Amino acid sequence: MAWECGAIAGSLRPGLVHPITVTEELTKEAVIALKAGKVIAVPTDTLYGFACDACSLGAVNRIYEIKGHQYTSPLAICVADVQDIGKLAVTDHLPHCLLDNLLPGPVTVVLNRGNLSILEKSLNPGLNSIGVRVPDSDFIWSIVRVSGSALALTSANLSGKPSSVDIKDFEKLWEHCAYVYDGGVLLSGRAGSTVVDLTSIGKYKILRPGSAAVETMEVLQRHSLVEDRIAT
Repeated sequence: MAWECGAIAGSLRPGLVHPITVTEELTKEAVIALKAGKVIAVPTDTLYGFACDACSLGAVNRIYEIKGHQYTSPLAICVADVQDIGKLAVTDHLPHCLLDNLLPGPVTVVLNRGNLSILEKSLNPGLNSIGVRVPDSDFIWSIVRVSGSALALTSANLSGKPSSVDIKDFEKLWEHCAYVYDGGVLLSGRAGSTVVDLTSIGKYKILRPGSAAVETMEVLQRHSLVEDRIAT
């Protein structure tokens, strides 16, 4: 593909890897790449991730190809603000301020899409639910805010391989990205975000403990939600 930057003799073409400095110029560069249907690699508040425009089917398919993912594996969505979640998923059954107390942060909330979701039907086909993140990370927050769109976001690694806390962890995949943004070694560990299912009224289910399970459960229980322990 013409837009890809490739590796040459173990090093990268100039301009592919950028140290993170949250500037208007760097943010604009990333947004232009996303609007063109390209994939970028960015640090989040948990792991390095691949991101693309969630409303671009071609870009979403590129992420699956890069990771070697099955096309049935769901991708999470990243938005800039908690208030944006209601445009993507059903939130009116949740206790007041619950999402504000969970996010931004290392938590993915799984909610029903509903009939009014602005998400493309082709994203995560066959699923009525969607995982949504609001990362507590200045750079990706700036990108999402300026783009005005939701981003599809997944860990920057081959499917089934360890998650990445350093850009060197996924060096063999750099060539498939328009840009790789280097935020240094992330200190959050490789557990990723805590994934919690909030699709049922008054209940929650921890789908992946991740890096903030204890804190997440404390918030949920303060809002009178009870854990759904019934196996599915």
